[in-house]
Amino acid sequence: MNTPDLIVIGGGLAGSEAAWQAANRGLYVHLYEMRPQLTTGAHISDHLAELVCSNSLGSNLIDRASGLLKEEIRRMDSLLMDCADRTSLPAGSALAVDRNAFAQLVTRKIQEHPGIEIIRAEMPEIPDVPTIIASGPLTSSRLSQAIAELSGQQHLYFYDAISPIVYVDSINFEIAFRANRYGRGENQEGDYINCPFTEEEYHLFLEQLLAAERIELKEFEQALESGVRAGLHTFFEGCLPVEILARRGPLALAYGPMRPVGLRDPRTGQRPFAVVQLRQDNLAGTLYNLVGFQTNLKFHEQKRVFRLIPGLAEARFARYGQMHRNTFIYSPALLRPTLQFHNRDDLFFAGQITGVEGYAGNIATGLLAGVNAARLLFRKPLLEMPRTTMLGALVHYVTHADAADFQPMKANFGILPSLTDGVRRNRRQRAAAYAERSLMHLQAFLKKSDFLKSKNNTRFLTA
Repeated sequence: MNTPDLIVIGGGLAGSEAAWQAANRGLYVHLYEMRPQLTTGAHISDHLAELVCSNSLGSNLIDRASGLLKEEIRRMDSLLMDCADRTSLPAGSALAVDRNAFAQLVTRKIQEHPGIEIIRAEMPEIPDVPTIIASGPLTSSRLSQAIAELSGQQHLYFYDAISPIVYVDSINFEIAFRANRYGRGENQEGDYINCPFTEEEYHLFLEQLLAAERIELKEFEQALESGVRAGLHTFFEGCLPVEILARRGPLALAYGPMRPVGLRDPRTGQRPFAVVQLRQDNLAGTLYNLVGFQTNLKFHEQKRVFRLIPGLAEARFARYGQMHRNTFIYSPALLRPTLQFHNRDDLFFAGQITGVEGYAGNIATGLLAGVNAARLLFRKPLLEMPRTTMLGALVHYVTHADAADFQPMKANFGILPSLTDGVRRNRRQRAAAYAERSLMHLQAFLKKSDFLKSKNNTRFLTA
């Protein structure tokens, strides 16, 4: 085994991107991935960059925050964005991928890179050599303890949940129908399968959902459950279990993941009272996931309750929903905008463990950490992204947020600096203006920093 220039811990989205970016800039990288030697409660394969929650990376439209972030990192030559585009599925204006094909492609690209050696083992401690920690929300207990000891504080914990997946041939299309909201997207037939509810069906479903048995929580998990009742940020807001969301009020689901806007039931010609959408989960089109239906119900209860969804009375489940612990550090006290640890120059953090939410955010912070690790070792100035870019704003948030309200953050226009030209705009016009400014500032930044040219330092021939 050759001595590495850099160690990357974690073969998820952030770690894979970080390893690739660093190796493309001339570093020899050891990428540690503990699976399959040490498994998690969410992963089902040993592939790198496995998507364990949704198979959607969010909107592709640049006047949407998620779409803007993806466009930024495309322009920064992200490996994982290229892999996502190559394995995309029909999903209207969103970027959804075949999760298996995506993970397999990323794994193959990393395996074939001559500057990266994948080591299938747990890294239980923080190495005293240049390192990027991108171990994600399911960091092993021993590494979590090492991080806690290094930071001088305990982790913050929250819980994440994944949605069920059903076989498409078990859906009743005499009830369910294909359509995109407002007819958006290239596919006129519609990329989503929609299960429409009457008001009576909705309230029956809600009653059974709230009464259903959930998987019993451990003692320390029960303490966090009491935090939810007290209004604390215990669950990751972007992946709230549907049964937790339903407790917020009788119409919380109808105005949330089951909102019917932009859809009409072809049987009635009317907008349904509520709707459950299903999104394609594999290239073969045989599997569909229930959008926004992360859950911690017991498996037999999922089968019973979710079969109350119109069109799913005979549904066969390829995977039931699950809930698992996620971990992130208090980044405002621990990280610099370069993603370096506050008192150690050669230690970087990236991905969900920093408090960023969403697949694109994980990839983006991995990209920045990998680039900066290479720049550090080649004695180049490290990069701080312009705050007017979505990546810069996201990193600024997780490294500067107030302790009183710090929680995982996804890309959103609210974290960008305000527009200062004095022009009156509506919401969509403001989003378009933010995107235009961001991409203009990104282009200037990349040119000034020789960002793309820095790859010429590589001593490897890349694929």
